[in-house]
Amino acid sequence: MTIQLPAVYRAFIDTNGLFEGFSVTAHEERYVILWGEDEVTSANAEIEVDVYAPGYVAFAGNGGGEVYAFDATGAVFMLPMIGMEPAAALHVAEDFLEFARGFQSVATPGE
Repeated sequence: MTIQLPAVYRAFIDTNGLFEGFSVTAHEERYVILWGEDEVTSANAEIEVDVYAPGYVAFAGNGGGEVYAFDATGAVFMLPMIGMEPAAALHVAEDFLEFARGFQSVATPGE
């Protein structure tokens, strides 16, 4: 399976590294754990995104049974891991940059 990630996602990871924390968009706060390219490939194969939600590529999780995915235009959606199908996709952001603008790191004790 060949995974096509938006160039802006790859550039973000190359520049900033992987992110784990909250993203605030459209007045909603969501937890995000970005995946590296290897994990994107393995996770998409493992949860069979191409079978259950064709046209989407999962690139992150929320630690609570949902994944973030790009559609063919690069828009960001949230998909449930149980009941995954295109009709269940919840639009989160027009693109990765909009999504990433809301990133807020979680401070750990002692920082």
